[in-house]
Amino acid sequence: MEQAMQPKTSAAPPRKTRVLVIDDSALVRALLTEMINAEPDMEVVGAAADPLIARDLIKQRDPDVLTLDVEMPRMDGLDFLERLMRLRPMPVVMVSTLTERGSEVTLRALELGAVDYVAKPKVGISNTLTEYAEEIAAKIRTARLARVRRAASVPAPGPSADAPLPRLRLGTTEKLIILGASTGGTEAIKSFLTQMPPDCPGILIAQHMPEAFTRPFAERLDALCRIAVSEARHGERVLPGHAYIAPGHSHLVLARNGANYACELSQAPPVNRHRPSVDVLFRSAAARAGKNAIGVILTGMGKDGAAGMLEMKRAGAATYAQDEASCVVFGMPREAIALGAAGEVLALDKLPRRVLAGLAAMLPA
Repeated sequence: MEQAMQPKTSAAPPRKTRVLVIDDSALVRALLTEMINAEPDMEVVGAAADPLIARDLIKQRDPDVLTLDVEMPRMDGLDFLERLMRLRPMPVVMVSTLTERGSEVTLRALELGAVDYVAKPKVGISNTLTEYAEEIAAKIRTARLARVRRAASVPAPGPSADAPLPRLRLGTTEKLIILGASTGGTEAIKSFLTQMPPDCPGILIAQHMPEAFTRPFAERLDALCRIAVSEARHGERVLPGHAYIAPGHSHLVLARNGANYACELSQAPPVNRHRPSVDVLFRSAAARAGKNAIGVILTGMGKDGAAGMLEMKRAGAATYAQDEASCVVFGMPREAIALGAAGEVLALDKLPRRVLAGLAAMLPA
């Protein structure tokens, strides 16, 4: 007896990511719309010339992600972002000029809650536009997955006077903290560094950022922290109470200069599509510092840093990863955990105290 034919059913395709483009330039709006609509998993549901138009479109179209220009008529992009993150938090990708002024504004946007940023598209260069289209699509996909929190009405407090983190009284330059981050990392790094006491070990940092951003980022942190923070320079000695941020054009490598640690900058090809790469920094720490280093991997998309952290752990270093609940994007920490590279997994606000406690335990009685 023949079995009755069953009608074929097909699962409904996943819903596309709905994007609202906000930019005062009609050309940029058209360009971004064309690029985004060319992606099979996303669509532009509206384009606005200023934030007041965007406000109405958000209510009408319910987008998943916004792309937001900074300098616009009727309302500044940062003012709009601040109100948005207070009243209706949602993923925002800033579209910024990669200049000193643009980097300052973009860093402020990240403080206010923007997930990520891309440069303004350079019109008229076809191969550049192809790469740009790939970049903005990747940023939008990441933003869709990001954890966006309602902005606080006041800046996050610095170290608490009621519960200060312990001074270490190192008396040695042998110990190091090695830190890596990507998407969401600017605020995570700020949270970590503002908790560091003035006598903490030297800290080396690889954060995925363009060249125009790393120096202003370091200067902002230097003004907020009890330790000195600067963009790393080639051949510079690593000192306690100092943090060194990899410049956006180079890998940061931990080197030895006699009995001292030093910063080495490398123009070697990108690793995991990044220069600076967290893997490059972590691997150099495994080779040059071994058990005298502590590795920390924070929020970020992708897998950069996971393999390097495993090398650090195998070399005897203590290793820590930020937990999923406190990450903007739980990509890099998840990959490190999956490899068995992370010795402990902790919320961001618990990491500084745990790292310092681990360092204190490493010191002679």
